[in-house]
Amino acid sequence: MKRKKKSKSAVDPDVLAKHQEGLKHRNRQVIYLNDKEMAAIDEYCRQFKVSSRSALYRQAIMEHILAVLDENAPTLF
Repeated sequence: MKRKKKSKSAVDPDVLAKHQEGLKHRNRQVIYLNDKEMAAIDEYCRQFKVSSRSALYRQAIMEHILAVLDENAPTLF
C-alpha cells in the first residue's frame, strides 16, 4: 500500500509572516485608575485567575469599541 504524501500548508510562508508581523502590539497606551477601580480589577483577576491584565484590558476595550461601532453602523433604511 502506498502512503499518501502529507500536503504542506496552503498558506504561503511570506504571507503568514506578514500577517503575524501586523498583529504585534507596538503602540503603548497608559491609563490611570483610581483606588476603587484598581481594587475591582484586582478582585476580578484574583477571582477568575487572570494572569495577563494587558490582555484583559485589550479584550474589554475592543469588545466595547466594536459593539458601539456595530450599533452606529450606517443603515440603508
